[in-house]
Amino acid sequence: QELRPKSLDIKQEELGDMVEKEMASTSEAIEDAVRRIEEMMSQARNESSGVKLEVNERILNSCTDLMKAIRLLVTTSTNLQKEIVESGRGAATTQEFYAKNSRWTEGLISASKAVGWGATQLVESADRVVLHTGKYEELIVCSHEIAASTAQLVAASKVKAEKSSRNLAQLQECSRNVNEMAANVVASTKSGQEQIEEKDTMDFSGMSLIKLKKEEMETQVKVLELEKRLEGERVRLGELRKQHYVLAGGCDEAAEDGEARPAPAPRRGILKKPPIAQKP
Repeated sequence: QELRPKSLDIKQEELGDMVEKEMASTSEAIEDAVRRIEEMMSQARNESSGVKLEVNERILNSCTDLMKAIRLLVTTSTNLQKEIVESGRGAATTQEFYAKNSRWTEGLISASKAVGWGATQLVESADRVVLHTGKYEELIVCSHEIAASTAQLVAASKVKAEKSSRNLAQLQECSRNVNEMAANVVASTKSGQEQIEEKDTMDFSGMSLIKLKKEEMETQVKVLELEKRLEGERVRLGELRKQHYVLAGGCDEAAEDGEARPAPAPRRGILKKPPIAQKP
C-alpha cells in the first residue's frame, strides 16, 4: 500500500463513486449535445437558405448521428463496467474492488471524461461553423479526437473484461459505429467546405499583364510563408504529442493485468542511397 503511486489526490474508496459520476456526467453531456444540435438545426433553417442551408443540414445531421452512436457506446460501456465489477469483486464490496484496481479505475474515468469532452467540443465547433464564425477544420479535428477517445474507452474496458463477454463484443461494435459516424462528419464537413468555397470563383479575366504578374508574385510569397508555418506547426504538434504521452504515463500503467504496451510508431528516417559497388 505504501508503494502504490498516488496519481490522484482522492481517497481510494471514493474511486467507485467517481466512476459512476463520470459515466453519468458523460451521458448528460451527450444528451445536452443532441438538444443543442436540434436547436442549431432549427436556427439554420430560419437564418440560411440555398447552398449554405444544404451544407449546414448535412453537417448537423452527421453530428446528430455521431452523438447517437456515442450515447449507445456510453450505455454499453456502463453495462460492461458493471459486469466486470460483479464478476471480479468476489466477496469484496464494489468500493473495495475499485480501490484494489485503482489504476484501471482511473483509466476508465479518464477515458469517460475524454469522450464527454470530445462531444462537447464537437457541438461548440459545429455551432461556430453554422454561424460562420468558426473553421471547418475544427470539426474535423474534433471528430478525430472523438474516435481516439472511443478507442481509449474500449481499451480501458477490455483490460478486465472476459473475452467471451457479450457486452464487450457489443462495445467493440459500438466503437466501430462511432468511428464510421466520425468519418461521416469529416466527409460532410470537407464536401460542405468545398461547396461553399466554390461559390467564390476566381476570375482574373479583367486583370492586366502587370497586375497578373504582381498577383502571381504575392501569391508565391504567401505560399512560401504558409509552407514555413506548416512545418513549424508540425514540429509543435509532435512535441505536444510527446508531452501528452509522458503525462498520460504510457499504456503500461493503465494495463496492470499484463496487457502489452503498444510499440511506438516507427520514425520516418531519411532514405539513404545504397553504397556504390566497388569495381573489382
